[in-house]
Amino acid sequence: MVYGIYTDISTKNRSISGKSTFEPHGTDEIEKLLISTDYRKDELEEIIRLRKGEAKPSASFAKFFWQTEHFVFQRPNFYTTVRMFSTRNRNMEEPYNGPGKTTHHRADGTNYLMLKGDEYHNIWAVYDWQKISGTTIMQKPKLYGPEEIQKDGLTDFVGAVEDGMYGAVVFDFKSPHDMTEAKKSWFFFDKEYVCLGTAIKSNPDLPVVTTVNQCLMRSDVTVFQDGQVKTMPRGNREMENVKWVYHDKIGYILPEPAKINLSNQTEQGRWSDITDQKNISQEIVNEDVLALWFNHGNRPQNASYQYIVVPDVTEEELKATSGNNRNIEILSNTSEIQAVKHNQLQICQVAFYKSGEIAISKDLKISMDSQGMAMLKMDGNRVKELTVSDPSRKLSRILVTVPGIYNSKGENFMTFANNSQNSTLVVVDLPQGVYLGKSVTIGL
Repeated sequence: MVYGIYTDISTKNRSISGKSTFEPHGTDEIEKLLISTDYRKDELEEIIRLRKGEAKPSASFAKFFWQTEHFVFQRPNFYTTVRMFSTRNRNMEEPYNGPGKTTHHRADGTNYLMLKGDEYHNIWAVYDWQKISGTTIMQKPKLYGPEEIQKDGLTDFVGAVEDGMYGAVVFDFKSPHDMTEAKKSWFFFDKEYVCLGTAIKSNPDLPVVTTVNQCLMRSDVTVFQDGQVKTMPRGNREMENVKWVYHDKIGYILPEPAKINLSNQTEQGRWSDITDQKNISQEIVNEDVLALWFNHGNRPQNASYQYIVVPDVTEEELKATSGNNRNIEILSNTSEIQAVKHNQLQICQVAFYKSGEIAISKDLKISMDSQGMAMLKMDGNRVKELTVSDPSRKLSRILVTVPGIYNSKGENFMTFANNSQNSTLVVVDLPQGVYLGKSVTIGL
């Protein structure tokens, strides 16, 4: 839930097709729960205060629900999620009694971002269901029928690495609807997150797009293009050489100036268009909508994208910090490795689609002997903490080689130093059974 107060709309299925109210959830259940137990009492009492408007959000966390491929990341001033699916679960609920007939792509790496919680409130009647925030979707003349919504996932390398505070997400994506493929990943830090995609390919002669965001338009939209800040008139256009876009306290930085599509205009629709329930309003609905997306062209064979999202930022701060991409380095965006380093936080996050090696600075390298994910918290050239996970859920242990000499061991890991290479092999036992896919953090 957003700040523990509002419904997280990324968890909704067919119920997204109906008009809803935007208000805090009640406190009755929590008050009754507190009579029966003091388990997590402080958190529950804080949620009561938040829902009653007596406190401001304070919690920061990264949480991956490894049984459902759902990732949640919160700071006191923003809340964001990534929703996925894999061979271990299905993508979506069946629209069995009418609602939800447009939800085919709502788990295709959906990335919603909320500062207040109402950024998408009742947008759905006018929504473009083939431009869902975060997703890479082939643009079809129309969506398939409702009976074609629920599908088994086709890939197993889907998961996240997180230590409770920071995290990264990987999605080896193959659409069960139209076989569009992409290697997608997200890297989350305190004040920004990075979205990478590569190896995007599709066969039908139709365009494929990756949507950065599609939300209610709440302010002017400004763009930094060709070295100039411009306030955009209403409309829909493709823009070349864009460095950043700013709307409603959110900045979208393109690490290398790039071509992007921007629509900021009134969209029309009907609630009756998105559900087959009886007695649904057929009245025309108008909403101002912002949509931002990359068009990878027709039948792409190896397209890619990269962007940095900066929540709760002023336009002045965005302009001042976009030049160095906010101290963020994209180390790799290939079909073998996607990796990002935050130089200020000294955190490096890597998704290895296969065994490989990556330089995390001029003299430091990390390698993995298999598929997997790793997050390193550094102190200069030393690794303070290593977190690993196995998104494929196939391994019982993972082998990572880190720079420097370490002689540490614990219940679930061992180190083997290689003095001649100035490196250490770390062998980590991974959780098994119902904990397959959970991350492990060790101190070195």
